Amino acid sequence: MPVDFQQVFTKIKEIGAGARERRERIESLRVHARHLLEKNAEDLDFLRLVVERAKEADPGIRCAVPLNEPLDARVPAPAPVMDATLIAADGSQINPDRHDAVQFCLVNVGAITLRLNSGNTPDIFTESELLYGDELETRFGTMTDGMVALKRDLRERAALEELAAQVQGPVVTFTDGPIELWGAKDGEDAESYSESVKAYLSVLSRLQERGVINAGYVDKPSADLVVRLLELVEANRENPDSLREYHPLRGVSDRWLYGERSGPLLGPGERSAVFHIQSKSEKDYRGALSLHFFYLNVGTDGHPWPVRVEIPRWVAEDAAKLNLLHAVLVDQCRMMGSKPYPYLLHRAHEVAVVKPEEKFQVGQMLMQELRRQDEEVGEGSNKQSAKDLQGRMRR
Repeated sequence: MPVDFQQVFTKIKEIGAGARERRERIESLRVHARHLLEKNAEDLDFLRLVVERAKEADPGIRCAVPLNEPLDARVPAPAPVMDATLIAADGSQINPDRHDAVQFCLVNVGAITLRLNSGNTPDIFTESELLYGDELETRFGTMTDGMVALKRDLRERAALEELAAQVQGPVVTFTDGPIELWGAKDGEDAESYSESVKAYLSVLSRLQERGVINAGYVDKPSADLVVRLLELVEANRENPDSLREYHPLRGVSDRWLYGERSGPLLGPGERSAVFHIQSKSEKDYRGALSLHFFYLNVGTDGHPWPVRVEIPRWVAEDAAKLNLLHAVLVDQCRMMGSKPYPYLLHRAHEVAVVKPEEKFQVGQMLMQELRRQDEEVGEGSNKQSAKDLQGRMRR
């Protein structure tokens, strides 16, 4: 038996025994967090000062910074948008695997374009880039999974720009996940990350020049940026030795603050205040491209579902574009019924995802061509062969 269920069961019983104590502790912290939010909701100058003081102690601290709306602001959904073009992009990849007979990489990006109220069906676009041989090599060795992910994310945004350039009138683009390009900022991937960020910022700048709204949609967000701001308010009073280790509200989430079932800060379709993101990425995302966000409740009465929507500063400061994005996302999420998520992003994912059988097929096609050209083709690892054998035996 691969899992010792007796050990697991014993641990589960221990977890259950501590459930009441954990619940009471979290409830107490939640009450305190809500009190801090309500007490400081409109004292924006003080909150910004608190963040500035925290930056002096820890320049890389990551938290929300209020702009000009109170912490408990709730902005209702604008009227539905009648004239705009929506573009969503998503990507997936096959990473190089040393256990395969031939190593290759595939980056697959899918994008969907929809003109609202045009009567036309969405247009679907796919781009598949296969990398092999020297294309997989870097100064530090074979391309890592992180480098492939960077390449995928950059191609997603580039696809948005290319498609938006063909459209007249208002355009709203969005991808799944943060606007910030994620990757290893240190170590062997640092050079690839730096180069990708430069190219990415150029894409964002060109979108801004065309007035194309771009946003990142984060479903079920885990980053507690507003809660961290409230912790800094506490730190301002208690003056702890280390801000990085000071988490008096650990266990309280932004999702709970804005989506508490019994009394959510946001009603269905409402957005929160817009915040600036204070982080060490500020050195890259500056000026009009600096990172901002708001929370949006795409759920229903009795079942709130707050998501985080990331936008650049130039969108955050344009009320008309902010309202357009707000209305579009509410409408897109309602199209998915009881599991709200932007419909076009869902479609883009369907187009972009690479299935296991497709990976196998690409590998077979590549090996056949190499053999046809009399090029040496290796064998899969014995480890992988053993795994495949175990799978057949289980069937």
